[in-house]
Amino acid sequence: MSKAETRTAEEMMTYEKDVENKIAYITLRRPDKMNAPDTDMRMRYAELLHQANVDDEVKVLVLRGEGDDFGTGADLPEQQQRMYSGDILYEFGFEEGADVKYPAMDSFRFAQNICTHYASVRGGCRSLQEFKKISIVEVKGYCYGWHFYQAGDADIVIASDDALFGHAAFRYMGFAPRMWTWIETIGLRKFQEMLFTGRPFTADEMEKCDFVNKVVPRDQLEDEVQKYALACANNGTTDRIVMQKTFMEMYKQQRGEYFGSILSGLFEGLAASGVEKVEEGEFGLTPEVMKKGLAKAVKEAEEKFPPEWRLSRSGREKK
Repeated sequence: MSKAETRTAEEMMTYEKDVENKIAYITLRRPDKMNAPDTDMRMRYAELLHQANVDDEVKVLVLRGEGDDFGTGADLPEQQQRMYSGDILYEFGFEEGADVKYPAMDSFRFAQNICTHYASVRGGCRSLQEFKKISIVEVKGYCYGWHFYQAGDADIVIASDDALFGHAAFRYMGFAPRMWTWIETIGLRKFQEMLFTGRPFTADEMEKCDFVNKVVPRDQLEDEVQKYALACANNGTTDRIVMQKTFMEMYKQQRGEYFGSILSGLFEGLAASGVEKVEEGEFGLTPEVMKKGLAKAVKEAEEKFPPEWRLSRSGREKK
């Protein structure tokens, strides 16, 4: 948990069950931080999915965010603070004082360990991929970074008409551990456009390329998600659902889902290890960018893009 954060992960990520209908709800309740999960929240997320997976009172899981947005990605300032303050072992579940030495900052393993961790279930990023019940993600406003991971891994995605999808890592890193899955769900041609331009896609665009199941006005979003959740919960037994999801998992593995996570995580780790040469005037992972902070650096670089391709709503309003 961030040193300045006083709320617990349990307060910022709530879990509720509708036992009668066998629907569970995970709600991100950190709207002041655009629902960005810190380390504790991601660890709790992985545990909650494990719990819902085992729980016989759950058939369907709904993931949503409080406030105006689903979310803009993980808490990068908190993550960077841990990485460069010697507290990085906490990310891997080791308490302070553990007899574990983390690799040196100038080693390949310093960044690769983290990138591989995010490609695993335990890291709280890929966790939804192995969930054997039905998952529905409710998207509104921003759906970037970590939140984009969840939408990509979900069974069903319902979005408001003002939603924006993408990943800021395409601007500063060039890779993200779920890229293989996004190619599968968005399609090669359109994903290449997102990757190479770095621009976010609208909800309508994502529906056209079959990433989003349904787009509705924001004031209808919650009701539409509930309609889908109830239909899924009433369409057969839990055993049938688990068998259906196992079939889907086998198909995804035949398509190389987890292999893709490892491979794109490898490239991300290489980029973070400094193998990328950044020429003067180019935007990359330089020491200056890392010192400034990734989120701030990306925001400052927004003016180089056409207004309608900028990540932030405020940036899109500027000409």
